[in-house]
Amino acid sequence: MPAPDVQTTADIRAAMADGATAVEICSIYLARVAAENDAIHAFTHVAGEQALEDAAAVDASGQGRDAAFPLAGVPIAIKDNISTRGMPTTASSRILAGFVPPYDATVIERLRAAGAVIIGKTNCDEFAMGSTTEHSVSGPTRNPWDLSRVPGGSSGGSAAAVAARLSPIALGSDTGGSIRQPAAFCGIVGLKPTYGRVSRYGLLAFASSLDQIGPFALTVADVAVLLAAIAGPDPADATSSAEKVPSFPASLGEPVAHPTIGVPWKLLEDGVDADVSTAFTTAIDILRSQGATIVDVPLPHAVYAVPTYYVVAPAEASSNLARYDGVRFGFRAPAGPNRSDLDTMYNLTRDTGFGDEVKRRIMLGTYALSAGYYDAYYVKAQQVRTLIRRDYDTAFERVDAVAMPTTPTVAFGLGERSADPLRMYAGDVFTVSANLTGLPALSVPGGRDPSGLPVGLQFVGRAFDEATLLRLAANYERDAPCWREFPPTAALASGIPDPTR
Repeated sequence: MPAPDVQTTADIRAAMADGATAVEICSIYLARVAAENDAIHAFTHVAGEQALEDAAAVDASGQGRDAAFPLAGVPIAIKDNISTRGMPTTASSRILAGFVPPYDATVIERLRAAGAVIIGKTNCDEFAMGSTTEHSVSGPTRNPWDLSRVPGGSSGGSAAAVAARLSPIALGSDTGGSIRQPAAFCGIVGLKPTYGRVSRYGLLAFASSLDQIGPFALTVADVAVLLAAIAGPDPADATSSAEKVPSFPASLGEPVAHPTIGVPWKLLEDGVDADVSTAFTTAIDILRSQGATIVDVPLPHAVYAVPTYYVVAPAEASSNLARYDGVRFGFRAPAGPNRSDLDTMYNLTRDTGFGDEVKRRIMLGTYALSAGYYDAYYVKAQQVRTLIRRDYDTAFERVDAVAMPTTPTVAFGLGERSADPLRMYAGDVFTVSANLTGLPALSVPGGRDPSGLPVGLQFVGRAFDEATLLRLAANYERDAPCWREFPPTAALASGIPDPTR
C-alpha cells in the first residue's frame, strides 16, 4: 500500500486499522528525522534499529489493531533528561557524557507497555535549566517556524520534533514552563500535569518540588491519550499521587457547559508584546463566542512569581546536582600534576563538566541556602509561594480555569538573550506560578503574529483537574485549529501535503 499521510496518533491508528504496519509508520518518521534533523537539531540520539525492532514486535503482537492499546505502534520522542534503558541519557550535559542508564523511568516503562515506539532522545537545555535549548553540550535546537529563532526550552528538542512532524508525540519536563513555553513558541500543545499526577522516577532532578513530566502533541486529543498512558501512582516515587486517574480521552467528549474563565488582566498590562496581546484578545473572543463567561481575577502575588521561582529552583538544584562528582558515573576531569586530591578532582570535574547556566544557578542556590541568607531568601520565597497558591485557590472559588498568554513574546532570535539572563528569566512570568503551586497548566496554539510565528494560549486549572483543561482546550481548538498549519521546514522536508498552500 502507498505510504500513509500520518501526522497525529489518530492518523497513525487509522492507517494501521487500514492495513499499515508499525514498521512502515516507524520508517516514515525515521526518514523524516534523517531528512530534517541536521537543520533543526531536535534529536541528539536516533534509535533507528531499536525502534524498528520494537515496531516489528508491535506488529507481531497484534496490538496495532487493538483499540485497548491506543499508543501501539505510535512513534514517540523522549527528552534527554528521562532515563531510557539502553539509550544515552545525558541531560545535554558534558558531565553525563556517555551515560546509558540500566533502567527505564516509570513513564518509559508505561509507554513500552502501551506499545509506543521510542525513536530517539531530544535536545534540551543542560539539566533542563534554560528557556531556549541553547544551553546544550551538543549545540542549539532551531525553531521549525524560523530556523534563526529559538524553539523555547528547556524541552525545545521535543517541541521542535513534534512541530516539524518528526514525531507525532513527545515527552518533556516542566520545572518553570519548560513544556508550555516551547509548545507556545513551536505552535503545538503542551501540558504540565498536576504535581504528583505523573511519576518522576527516572527523571534527572533539577528542582524536585517543581519538576513534572508531561506530553507534547499536535492536538489536544493526542495529549489526552499520552497523559492517560503515563499518569497514575508509582511506588517508586513517594511524591506521586494516589488520586484516581480519569479517562482523559473519554472526557474530551463531555460537554463544556458555559464555563467561567478568569483572566488576570492587571498582570497582562506590562511587558506583553502588542502582537501577543492582540492574539490573546482574539482567543478570548473565541472562548466567549463558545459560551464562556470571562471574568477578571486578581492574582496579586503573581508579580512575585519569577523572583520566588529563581530562589526556590536554584536552591533545590544546588542540592540535587551535588551528586555529579566524577566518582560514580559520567564525566571525570583528567588528573594532572598536583591534582591527585579528591577535592581538586571534584572541583575540576564540576568546573569542566557543567555549563555556564548550570553553574550560575548552582551558585545562586548555594547562596540562598547559606548561613545568614537562608531565612532572608529561601524561607521568604517559600512564604510567597504559599501566597501565590492561595490567590489561585481564591480564583477557583468562582472560575473553572484561568487563561493568559503562555509567553509575553513570540520566539526570539538565537543568541538574542544569551548575555542578558535577567531578561531571559522575566519571560517566565506566566508559566512559573503553575510550578510553584503544583497546578496543572496547558498551552494550546492561540494564533499567529503578523510574521506567522505562533502565539500560545495557556489554561491553568484546579489540582488534578486536567480533564477540564483538556475539554476547554479541545473546544477552543475546534474553532481555532492552528495545529493544521505547517512550519515551512516540515512541509518541505517531510513531503507532507500542506493544506494551507
